[in-house]
Amino acid sequence: MSRIGRNPVSIPQGVTIEVAGGVLTAKGKLGTLKLPVGSEVAASVADGKITLSTKSDSKRARTQWGTARALVNNMVTGVSKGFTKNLEIEGVGYRAAVQGKTLILQLGYSHEVSFPIPDDVKIEAAKPTSITITGPDKQRVGQVAAVLRAYRKPEPYKGKGIRYDNETVRRKEGKKK
Repeated sequence: MSRIGRNPVSIPQGVTIEVAGGVLTAKGKLGTLKLPVGSEVAASVADGKITLSTKSDSKRARTQWGTARALVNNMVTGVSKGFTKNLEIEGVGYRAAVQGKTLILQLGYSHEVSFPIPDDVKIEAAKPTSITITGPDKQRVGQVAAVLRAYRKPEPYKGKGIRYDNETVRRKEGKKK
């Protein structure tokens, strides 16, 4: 059984952590994130480290202990360094462009797909075939990337669509005569 919850989370320079009323708040150069720690886990800050402990010895408390530690680590990393997801667009005529607070996608449909960019996420389209999504919240960055990918998933015959930069698409052989 994993004991990830035992490892303390070190606080980097420039990040302040506050624990009040069961809510852990992390402030850094990239923003502020809040996490309700829950009724099963207690958090404390001492000499540059966040330590988490269980309030009881139940199985649910032990599972929440490791989950809470991972979420706190992601918060601290997010407000200090941030998270990035890169998407690649492949296909003839497929392209992306940012216009103000909207991402315009041309994906082979009869119309353009416009995606309003959320306030807590930054989207850049440096090239027409690549999209970079950055933000302090790991879950939010991943969710936005998944929503964009769902507009046109990569298909297995020609590989056209939107994919993650590290994703490999299993290709199928086409029809034979």
